Amino acid sequence: MKFGGTSVANGEKIRHVATLLKGFHEKGDELIAVTSALGGVTDGLMNTAKDVAKNGKISQVKEFIADITKKHYDAIHAAIDDEDIVSETIETIDLRLDELEKALIGICYLGELTPRSIDYISSYGERLAAPIVSGSIRSLGMESKWFTGGEAGIITDDNYGNARPLEKSYDLIKERLSPLLNSSIITVVTGFIAENETGIITTLGRSGSDFSASIIGAAVQADEIWLWKEVHGIMTSDPKIVPEAKPLTQISYIEAMELSYFGAKVLHPRTIEPAIKHRIPVRVKNTFEPSFEGTLIVADQVPSQDVVKAVTLIKNVALINICGAGMMGTIGTAARVFTSLAKVGVNIIMISQGSSESNMSIVIDEEQLETAVNAVRSEFNRNVVGDVVYDRDICVIAVVGAGMDGTPGVSGRVFSTLGREKINVIMISQGSSQHNISFVVSSKDAINAVRALHREFSN
Repeated sequence: MKFGGTSVANGEKIRHVATLLKGFHEKGDELIAVTSALGGVTDGLMNTAKDVAKNGKISQVKEFIADITKKHYDAIHAAIDDEDIVSETIETIDLRLDELEKALIGICYLGELTPRSIDYISSYGERLAAPIVSGSIRSLGMESKWFTGGEAGIITDDNYGNARPLEKSYDLIKERLSPLLNSSIITVVTGFIAENETGIITTLGRSGSDFSASIIGAAVQADEIWLWKEVHGIMTSDPKIVPEAKPLTQISYIEAMELSYFGAKVLHPRTIEPAIKHRIPVRVKNTFEPSFEGTLIVADQVPSQDVVKAVTLIKNVALINICGAGMMGTIGTAARVFTSLAKVGVNIIMISQGSSESNMSIVIDEEQLETAVNAVRSEFNRNVVGDVVYDRDICVIAVVGAGMDGTPGVSGRVFSTLGREKINVIMISQGSSQHNISFVVSSKDAINAVRALHREFSN
């Protein structure tokens, strides 16, 4: 049994995906397809919702609905060549677009955008794409049914925008979708979206379609979970930064998680969690070169001569430095820092603290900087924390590889390489697992640092 998750940029790509699915099905593979939105639609939904909540312009809603209608009509006509199925799909899309228009007009009048309404609006990208994917499959002579994530059984908590699936989801998905695997039906499920226990739409976070695919694959006990991208797999670095970057043939779960967390955009950071739990291999493949094996992600560390598998870069982050003589020996200071940030929803990417305990450095998303600084300053008086300073002009670089564990000299090679390039390291963090060394450098040095380290460890 194979299991696929894919993105759909436009009608031509949908047709290509439908043809791939038909081919796999005719070879005897049992499969479920998890689809994302058409290219640019989710961003358009979010930007429009935010704009109309501020300016209340119904004319902007009308204009956006006209644009998104044309985009999906064009996709339908490119992906489906059966006129009856075209008409049926357009009817379904029109119903969804009418709902969306009413919701956006409601936001205009209310003048506010809640986390719950953001999830509702952003869900329409996938809910508009899935009927087109299913229709394209049917136009090729195959049977197909489509479901929203919630209808498929993905039930989450109420953390709108970044919801977590409940354990009951796995039994529900198995109950609802497994019977379809033994039939002639190709099932299509919307990625990214789910629902809570009261039936309200929730989302799994941006790029959450991969996470949906992994949840469903684990629930139906797939042989492999296939994630279809527009690259050959997980690369040794971002090819836009390092042109000589190569696809990795095989990596472990822990390496994949480190890479996804530290800037490799091919995977959603939580994609691997359900696969780990059920020990299901995950394969990242290229939609347009399906014969290429891609990258296989497996449970155990893969024997390799490469101590470092990849070098990644995180941009749009900020460094906060919390310092003060009063922090030394004061029990609970770190806990108070973390609690104050958690209360305002700030996620910490990296942490470093000196043994003197008088200084703590953390890295967060740049867009959360003002919120984080205000939270920490409000938590402490000057007797404990003397100052809270920050730097926006930084990037995080991570060197990742399971082979680093227990291998002496890796850190020395990393920092010697940076020294030769005259790159200053601002902050360093390494966990006891030794699967990654991450550090902060100035933004102006980041690209040079990634290229230098890639050369050092790829030779």
